[in-house]
Amino acid sequence: MSSHLSPLLHLSGVSKSYFGVPVLKDVALSLAPGEAVALVGPNGSGKTTLLKCVAGIEDPDEGTVELDGRRLRESDPAARAAMACLLDDADHFPDLSLIDHLKLYAWSHGTPDPDRTAERLLDEVGLAALADRLPATLSSGQRHRLGLAACLVRPRRLLVLDEPEQRLDAAGRTWLATRLNAEKAAGVAVLYASHDPDLIDATADRTLQVA
Repeated sequence: MSSHLSPLLHLSGVSKSYFGVPVLKDVALSLAPGEAVALVGPNGSGKTTLLKCVAGIEDPDEGTVELDGRRLRESDPAARAAMACLLDDADHFPDLSLIDHLKLYAWSHGTPDPDRTAERLLDEVGLAALADRLPATLSSGQRHRLGLAACLVRPRRLLVLDEPEQRLDAAGRTWLATRLNAEKAAGVAVLYASHDPDLIDATADRTLQVA
């Protein structure tokens, strides 16, 4: 990351509780274009909650989340256009085939040459042979790869991923590391939670311990 780049994402004093139980307390983070930060910590430590605050799905009780220097609001079209997120299991259109699902995502987000891009991404994640299948027929691992493809088929400046390595085999995890590094090289900021030390070592510029 070049030090002169201004932060794309900035968190200050982010705190969140559920039913009076603190989950996040005074979290601070800055993330610049082309940089990757990995959130680390045990299950239940608040990593997913923090990612949901960044994605605008949850509002912090205290503190601010800023994108491009402006307070992030999920309803802001500019924020939605900037972020591609995969948190938990992705929602899918049940009546669309895998290829039509990706084509619709690509078209709706203004991806150049949406048909060809969708076909390329489906092949990249190893689902080309299943292009005409419906999402409900997929295994959990195949659905996860479709979710990753749905993030990558659209323009993005910030990639937000919750344990993107889950349900990927060794070859899939190697591909993921290569892909995340390619995202960084293209100037995309990457924020992800992970339990995979090899992925973190290969891709993260910094880690943030979430207690």
